Amino acid sequence: MSENAAAAVADTRPQWFGHPAQLARLFTTEAMERFGYYGMRALLTLYLANHFLFSDTTVTGLYGGFTALVYLTPLVGGLLADRYLGSKKAVKFGAILMAAGYFTLCFGGETAKPFAKFDGQQYAVSIEKIGNDQSQFVTLNGQKLQIKGNEDGSVSLNASDGREARRIAKGGFEAGGTRDALFVTIMLIGLSAVTIGNGFFKPNISTMVGSLYAKGDPRRDAGFTIFYMGINIGSLGSQLACPVLADAYGWWAGFLLAALGMALSWFLIQFAGPKLDGYGDPPPGAANRDIPIYLGAIAFVPLVWFLFTNLMAAPPPVAGEGFLGYLAGLPILGKVLFGTFLACVVGIPIWSIMVGNRAEWQMMLAAIILIVFNVVFWTLFEQAGSSLTLFAARNTELSIFGVPISAGQTQFFNAFFIVTLAPLFSLLWQALGRRGLEPGIPVKFGMALVGVGGGFLFLVWGTQFVGPEFKVGIWWLAGLYFIHSAAELMISPVGLSMVTKLSIARIVGLMMGLWFVSIACAQYVGGLVAQVASVETVGGQVTNLKVSLDTYAGVFQTIGLASAAIGGVLLLIAPLLKKLMHGVK
Repeated sequence: MSENAAAAVADTRPQWFGHPAQLARLFTTEAMERFGYYGMRALLTLYLANHFLFSDTTVTGLYGGFTALVYLTPLVGGLLADRYLGSKKAVKFGAILMAAGYFTLCFGGETAKPFAKFDGQQYAVSIEKIGNDQSQFVTLNGQKLQIKGNEDGSVSLNASDGREARRIAKGGFEAGGTRDALFVTIMLIGLSAVTIGNGFFKPNISTMVGSLYAKGDPRRDAGFTIFYMGINIGSLGSQLACPVLADAYGWWAGFLLAALGMALSWFLIQFAGPKLDGYGDPPPGAANRDIPIYLGAIAFVPLVWFLFTNLMAAPPPVAGEGFLGYLAGLPILGKVLFGTFLACVVGIPIWSIMVGNRAEWQMMLAAIILIVFNVVFWTLFEQAGSSLTLFAARNTELSIFGVPISAGQTQFFNAFFIVTLAPLFSLLWQALGRRGLEPGIPVKFGMALVGVGGGFLFLVWGTQFVGPEFKVGIWWLAGLYFIHSAAELMISPVGLSMVTKLSIARIVGLMMGLWFVSIACAQYVGGLVAQVASVETVGGQVTNLKVSLDTYAGVFQTIGLASAAIGGVLLLIAPLLKKLMHGVK
């Protein structure tokens, strides 16, 4: 009899595919929450760039800041659930806040009006579709001129016959958009509500999954992999449907569908009935602080809004000031993120050696080291929502077997490959485990880092085969997502399981929060990486596709090689980490 079968026989609870039946309800609840989140995420970068007409630097910086906070707030949400609320109440409250946030994003107002500034004057910009691309025009002295960016950073204004009527030197041309400050505020409030709600939802539903399995249950990794497949089933549907509705009816329709998905997630956990009795309850003897916690969370929405506005107003870092100067120049959010992560990475091992035995301390130290490497993986993987989405919009042939798709829909490749590959990986780990050949957690992490770097290098290879339109075939981008999805399955569900197995029991929620803090730092750094890949736009459109392609290819090659090298380092030290883990697999 296999270990999995033996565990299922010993478990007298109702079973679902060899796992506790409660996994099915948590699976569907998470699937619908991810339906809402990833549907919104598929729209967000393009919404900021094409509706509000923010520059690439602002778009990728705000996107990185938002996704960073989405993963920072679970540190607080996990702690409050551990001490007062319990996981189940925290998940319910988080679902309500997130649904309200998505609904708020439906109110975006009119599209910003593009303009260009040069020679001390501001000119209205019109956008027209020429072939498969958008072109931008200004009217100067009664003549309609097309705006064309040059490789040296200058801008040409060309007449209808292609003749250059005017050239503006590098730095003399500024593009922007006139937007309503009220609707920018509404958008940021919506993102703030999503951020706080996610902090209550995300760590605690994962903690509930971990509580389904006794310590040492060999089904735990497989259970988290199945749970992770539910995440991607939800995201797969929304990343296809939300962009379709946004294109057909407006941005509001796409965000509304995300809100409805999130509302369904709340319904599933709220009315689970006896299915989840005894799971995720408040800790024994804990004081009831529900109402103050809920009101305090809502009161923090303006604070998160302030962090977003501070991030958008922050000047870029100045070269030559060194690392300390760089940290000092970060916006408030950057200081909070790196300060929190550093405090946890240093403080938690110190605390664990004071309250635990030597083995517990070593296991916690191994978890912390793996969490640090986790930052590198997600910094690169989460380019999907920022630089890779913009690359899809600008330098990718957007059609599958002749059927056109939108740039936002390209993110569905990741979810599709996860859903396809997750059962195979679950079976693979179980089969290798029965033979004693399953790679340890550090080896899986190292392979994931090599894989995420390899995905970028694969796409860079594809840029060598572009035609005169400077666009890669969609299958090169799909190949990147295939490689990234395989890498993701070697680190994300394994990482969630690792945290629950290596953590001292009394702070498992806090450690789950730290796992998400590491992803928060990665999201923030990922926004900075995406800013390096920024290109000049007018009215949300690139004026020189060759410059755009070369910029993305250069950045992707650099981060691809760096990730592969860091993954190699982790593989080298994997035997040492295995010793620190004291037999945990």
